[in-house]
Amino acid sequence: MKILKFGGTSLGSAERMQNVANIINDGQKKIIVLSAYSGATNDLVAIADCLYKNDKASADQLISNFQQKGHDYVAELFTNEGYVAQAKEIIDNSVDQIRSFTIDMFTPFEEKSVLAQGELISTSLFHLYLQSVGIKSVFLPALNFMRIDREREPDYYYIQENLERELSNYADESLFITQGFICRNAFGEVDNLQRGGSDYSASLIGAAIEAEEIQIWTDIDGMHNNDPRYVKNTKPIEQLSFHEAAELAYFGAKILHPSSIVPARNKNIPVRLNNTLAPEAKGTIISKKTDETGIKAIAAKDDITVINIQSDRMLLAYGFLKKVFEIFEIYKTPIDMITTSEVAVSVTIDHTGHLEKIVEDLHQFGQVTVKKNFTIICVVGAFQLESKGYAGKILQALSSTPVQMISYGASEHNISLLVDKKHKKEALQQLNTSLFQV
Repeated sequence: MKILKFGGTSLGSAERMQNVANIINDGQKKIIVLSAYSGATNDLVAIADCLYKNDKASADQLISNFQQKGHDYVAELFTNEGYVAQAKEIIDNSVDQIRSFTIDMFTPFEEKSVLAQGELISTSLFHLYLQSVGIKSVFLPALNFMRIDREREPDYYYIQENLERELSNYADESLFITQGFICRNAFGEVDNLQRGGSDYSASLIGAAIEAEEIQIWTDIDGMHNNDPRYVKNTKPIEQLSFHEAAELAYFGAKILHPSSIVPARNKNIPVRLNNTLAPEAKGTIISKKTDETGIKAIAAKDDITVINIQSDRMLLAYGFLKKVFEIFEIYKTPIDMITTSEVAVSVTIDHTGHLEKIVEDLHQFGQVTVKKNFTIICVVGAFQLESKGYAGKILQALSSTPVQMISYGASEHNISLLVDKKHKKEALQQLNTSLFQV
């Protein structure tokens, strides 16, 4: 069995949803994981923001707009009046539930229920559309088997046991439709896997049933060797290893959610990135194999904050770094890059929710300074550390760009460089010219 996940842009119009139906209708056994159609989640976030502010008038107007957009989508998707009526009822039932949250105090629990409506609507409409064109499918509610634990991590055992039980009820069926992103938490409440979590859902489902392949369908033909928003003439990469893809996803490649690599890698399930608008394109295949050594791709991660700790207590001392790292662990803040000298250590973070408390605690070790608005440029490939020339080639390409930090040697798949965000575009272009257009 294969897992096929389709993102919001793949469902962004009635025509695109119809195209997805054509792609999946090949008779093979598969589970289809759907995001909310494009724009729905943003609309629901805006509604939730108004409800938090107790601005019920604005929320009511946004809800009405959301309902009308849904009705317009339905009018384009179906031609039969009977199916149009059923589809509008799906929209209206979700809208009624959202409106019910405007009566009392709005809480985070209710927000999760509001945000879930995007995926619930898209899957219900898709399942109904398949019925209307004679494609048999089974609706498989994600809330019946997807769960996170008290630490907000996937409950792997629960997911596997409950998904297998759900599928066992339909042993003779070959096409299943379910939601990405949404789940239940350890208390049974509606929750989610955070933004971009539909990729994660697909990978978790694939790992749970040990799928043949996991496919992520979006609006670009695979992972490119640079960011096409800033660099012209980028090219899709045909093959990446799990490690290479994970580095690119974490450091800014928007086509794939970073967490989605881990479950697939743990079960050695290939992940294929395909283009809904060009299904015939080769895309990118991600597996434990890698086809060649050398530099493969470049990605960039914005909104990086640098924290410098300078202290004479570091000189010839052991245990100093351990104490520094423990502070970041207390506040559950990951570190992206680190450099050290005899009397200083510099780290970068992209989650700044606890920045003030971290800095306050770090002051016990010495002088602390904070700088913001940086970008990490990540050069990914298969680097054999004993080989020559990779670092030199990269630094030569950036000879006219101020580089603040360099991380090389910790991984055979990643060379990371920190630059001021204002230099990001020129750095990506310089690297592209030097590394891929020689």
